[in-house]
Amino acid sequence: MERGGCVYILTNVFNTVLYIGVTSDLFSRIAEHKDKLYPKSFTAKYDCNKLVFYEMYSTIEEAIGMEKRLKKWNRDWKIKLIEKNNPMWLDLYSEDL
Repeated sequence: MERGGCVYILTNVFNTVLYIGVTSDLFSRIAEHKDKLYPKSFTAKYDCNKLVFYEMYSTIEEAIGMEKRLKKWNRDWKIKLIEKNNPMWLDLYSEDL
């Protein structure tokens, strides 16, 4: 049985730093970022814990492929992607994920 995946983008309170990640359990992974479970990580260092974009995939391999593509995009393209579905840059994290 294949496991689905998710690509996500986090930012800080000022929307100045973008972090792209991939996971098979979005709710738990974002909770780890918010709790700074890994204090020496990039997201902890730059206080990136606001979920501004996510996209689900039927397999983790598809999600990893999209993550790799997104990391090559320039910042303007990433901002347009975020603002297409989340123009106010709201934190999309909730227990409904």
